Amino acid sequence: MKAVIIGGCGHIGTYLAPKLVEYGYETVAISRGLSKPYVKSGMWTWIEKVKMDRVQLEKEGVFGKLIADMHADVVVDLIGFDFNSTVGMVEALKGNVGHYLFCSSIWAHGAASSVPAPENLPRRPFGDYGINKAKSEAYLHEQHYKCGFPETVVMPGHITGPGWNFIGPCGNLDPQVFGRIGRGEKIFLPNFGMECLHNVHADDVAQVFMKSILSRKQALGESFHAVAASATTMRGIAEKMYLWFGKESNIEFLPWDKWCEAVKDPGFISSTENHVLHSDNYSAEKGRRLIGYNPRYSIFEAMCEGVTSMIERGVIKVDGL
Repeated sequence: MKAVIIGGCGHIGTYLAPKLVEYGYETVAISRGLSKPYVKSGMWTWIEKVKMDRVQLEKEGVFGKLIADMHADVVVDLIGFDFNSTVGMVEALKGNVGHYLFCSSIWAHGAASSVPAPENLPRRPFGDYGINKAKSEAYLHEQHYKCGFPETVVMPGHITGPGWNFIGPCGNLDPQVFGRIGRGEKIFLPNFGMECLHNVHADDVAQVFMKSILSRKQALGESFHAVAASATTMRGIAEKMYLWFGKESNIEFLPWDKWCEAVKDPGFISSTENHVLHSDNYSAEKGRRLIGYNPRYSIFEAMCEGVTSMIERGVIKVDGL
């Protein structure tokens, strides 16, 4: 059995590629050649690494054919961000693949009408990222039910782990929030800090992909959330991080406009606004029931591992370390 991972050296591929080797798959990891796996593993000895620039090859109209010509039983697409790209992959892989797994996002939901939100809620996406993911998901399921195309959609939360900056208590990628917490300094949260975040460790996202591959019959035509067992409020995870560092909680809650004045950075403000508007809180029950998904990490545990990496890499400075 052969598996091809498009985006194989990124956050999810770092954990998924070794799992595929463990289960006996001849594994190919496709990337632009600019990154290495975030976690070292001897399993990468057995993984074929292929350099491809997807954006350029899609402009040339050949990327889908190159993937199809690899004659893989399983294709995992971790970097499909554009709807037209998804259509091209399906057209190239029809009749040439046993299982195509597409990485979507919880943001394909948009504004959820009930929480924890199940996968079958009507989609109300906003923003180009969520809209494109939702369109791709709907198209893939349509192709499955109309043409029998063998697809599964995985919808990760905010991917967290060692080696990169991830969404923290303020709903943005500012690693210095953790630095301030680790020094016992004050942080600012918008509103009352009660909006939800739903992070997930990258290894648990890889677990959903792997379980979907191993439970192909149950997974075909389905969407699965890849999230931690429960969401957290911005306030709740900030308070826990203060505890982890041995510091008294030091949080000031500000109205939105005052919070923006305090933060100043337009990129961080935009990210936080999107996370506040989504207030993510999703159910993992369907994955448990159909494919046996059992997340290993709580959001707190995933963040602690990631923050430990930030300290080791010198990204943040904290008391005593």
